[in-house]
Amino acid sequence: MIKYLSIAGLFLMASCHSTSKTTSSVTSSTTTADPAVYAATITESELKEHLYTYASDEFEGRETGEPGQKMAVDYLRQHYLDLEIPAAQDNGDYFQKVPLEMAKLPKGALQINGTDYTLGEDFITFTPLEGNFNEVVYAGYGIDDPEYSDYTGLDVEGKVVLVKAGEPANEDGTFILTGTDRNSSWGNMSEGPNMRLVAAKAKGVKAILFVDSENFNRYGRYYKRMKSNDRGRLGFEADANNPALILINEAMATAIFTKFNDLKGPLTQETNLVATLESSNEPISTENVVAYIKGAEKPDEYLVISSHLDHIGVSKDGSINNGADDDGSGSVAMLEIAEAFQTAVEAGHRPKRSVVFLHVTGEEKGLLGSRYYTDYNPVFPLEQTVANLNIDMIGRIDPKREGDRNYVYLIGSDKLSSDLHKLSEEINDKYTNITLDYTYNDENDPNRFYYRSDHYNFAKNNIPIIFYFNGTHDDYHRPGDTPDKINYDLLTNRTKLVFHTAWAVANRSERVVVDKDSK
Repeated sequence: MIKYLSIAGLFLMASCHSTSKTTSSVTSSTTTADPAVYAATITESELKEHLYTYASDEFEGRETGEPGQKMAVDYLRQHYLDLEIPAAQDNGDYFQKVPLEMAKLPKGALQINGTDYTLGEDFITFTPLEGNFNEVVYAGYGIDDPEYSDYTGLDVEGKVVLVKAGEPANEDGTFILTGTDRNSSWGNMSEGPNMRLVAAKAKGVKAILFVDSENFNRYGRYYKRMKSNDRGRLGFEADANNPALILINEAMATAIFTKFNDLKGPLTQETNLVATLESSNEPISTENVVAYIKGAEKPDEYLVISSHLDHIGVSKDGSINNGADDDGSGSVAMLEIAEAFQTAVEAGHRPKRSVVFLHVTGEEKGLLGSRYYTDYNPVFPLEQTVANLNIDMIGRIDPKREGDRNYVYLIGSDKLSSDLHKLSEEINDKYTNITLDYTYNDENDPNRFYYRSDHYNFAKNNIPIIFYFNGTHDDYHRPGDTPDKINYDLLTNRTKLVFHTAWAVANRSERVVVDKDSK
């Protein structure tokens, strides 16, 4: 799991897939099959065997783009080849190339009306910007939504805009975009910056000066860590065409608009802004692994099961961060789930809908592999994707949790679909009897786990999701996250829960109903 939804990932066309491919004839429906028969193929011994290899020292912590990550994707691909589950892509390649690049922190400064401002102190950015600009446009909250837009009537093509965090409210204190006292995604500190970036790009904006004190402090710490370690950041090659996103403090904002805090509407201010922020990039080779089982009756509807294949690699002292729980546990769970589905296919019980097995890269770098799949190049159309079941850390016990050890945290099951949430609980009651803990499903969860794993990129596209999670522990993102500390009985039962839920979603008569607002 990513520690934070990295803003670095924010600074950087869905292609429809042919469904004609199949490796075997589509046979009978699964409506009369007993899924417990196939769930029984998910065993402690096989999960353990997989994980002791996948999270071994030989795989060197599976750092994105490094040799250990290449060993991991080869291991995953070989499993699907052995099971005779085909690749999802038409070209027969299990590897979906994710075009990333590594960029060092930019170097340089910003000058406003002759005054120099320091990167890392007065402003934070992870993207380059060079040029002289003679005006800055104040665009309120930087929101562009069917219900409300700060860009109405503004010409911002090729210009620098200044926007602030938050969102507009009515006189009674409710938010305009939701009509309730709950803010929309625009007002969310994790989602808001990227949504503003997307809106600005559509308007042709060159750069965004963003006044957001919470994110300024949050990513100021991240910036300092990157600088002290001389680390680069991963992002998409295509993101070089995005506007620069620059977090600034209020002092810089008032240097441009002297009465910044009193502004009520759009305003263009003559300003001498000189940007000399340079950065150097280099390409990084990495890939998602995508296999699928074609559906018998509804092959053009897709259930995506996902986990991330990467981890954080080798520490400076040479210690290997094996990532057995994060997310070796999810990766091997998917292998066993795929085997269970394929065993059913071989017995003549192909799922009604297609089931996609998506192992994503770069999760630890900002949910990059899943964002590439959803935002840049979905192998299968998102509008035909009925749900995403995402597995990230299901092999350990949260030491802070009280109660029965046979639990799992569920996050997001009710965010978009009460239908999926109800189905999930019914399946658990019928087959696995795990305590479903919704602690981290709370809208006010300070950990923000809902935004910190790969399901989020599906959810933001209005696709119902469930995120399966055991919580963090003392070995989280440390060398101590090793296979010997996994609770294999819990891993097995949790894996069976995901399988049974996937089976139900894939085989029900109607697709999961989206009945909640994603804003």
